Amino acid sequence: MMLRRLPLFVLMTVISILAVPVAVNAEHEGKVQILLLGDSTTEGSIPRKLKPKGPHLEQVLEQLLAAEGDLPACHVINSSLSGEYIKRLFDSKRYDRAAAKLPGLDYIFIRYGLNDRARRENFTENFPRDFHQLLARLREDHPNALLIPMTVIPFANEADSKTINDLVFDVAKKENLEVFDIYPRYAEELKKGQNMLTYRRYPLSKVPEKYHALVKPFVIGGSVVVMANELDPILGDLPGWYSDRHPNLAGYNVIADETAAYMAKLLRAKQSKTEKKQ
Repeated sequence: MMLRRLPLFVLMTVISILAVPVAVNAEHEGKVQILLLGDSTTEGSIPRKLKPKGPHLEQVLEQLLAAEGDLPACHVINSSLSGEYIKRLFDSKRYDRAAAKLPGLDYIFIRYGLNDRARRENFTENFPRDFHQLLARLREDHPNALLIPMTVIPFANEADSKTINDLVFDVAKKENLEVFDIYPRYAEELKKGQNMLTYRRYPLSKVPEKYHALVKPFVIGGSVVVMANELDPILGDLPGWYSDRHPNLAGYNVIADETAAYMAKLLRAKQSKTEKKQ
């Protein structure tokens, strides 16, 4: 009834708008949708506290892909959480809240293993089982997405990292998936400076009293937290000063740069395949 009362030119405009087909992923302006799913080495909670405006991993990844010039626009969603392992992702129901219903996903990067090894009983048996379960759920909820298992970065010692990564490769082989192996690039960058890619997080109680005024601007929740090396000349000799191996912004930029290179390869291959079909 309301349409009949409209002037003819308005009615025609409305009809023309309604006739336009809705584009896939229209809710994201047609951009390629990329999900990052993982633990603290993907989330970056401390860099977000120290530099809340970023840019952080997902933003840098978007910028690097855009800088290539020949790739489609991409939207990166970082749905990772510090301390998380796959079983906790499900048990906490966070998977249902943060991943299951995200619309129009095209690529999903999955990086777990560090917390799984530390907190999951019978790790070598249960971690692969959990990983297979996660992949099955992702396939069910996002049938059009390419699933990309990732290796962990050099956070634990080399032997423990290899144990985790070997299991990731084994899972991926059984699932007929390609692994994005981030470990070698990150390890290579660490050769330029063993502590250049990590922030410092150190208990204030272990810092000598005479330095408390100096470190006061860096105290967060009872710890001295520094993005990089500015306090190293003064406090670097304290036992355990370099023990936290979480990435700082430079570390996340290594991850972003290598991920962008991997994504660019995938996107160009897809473009080439589409062009051949036309």
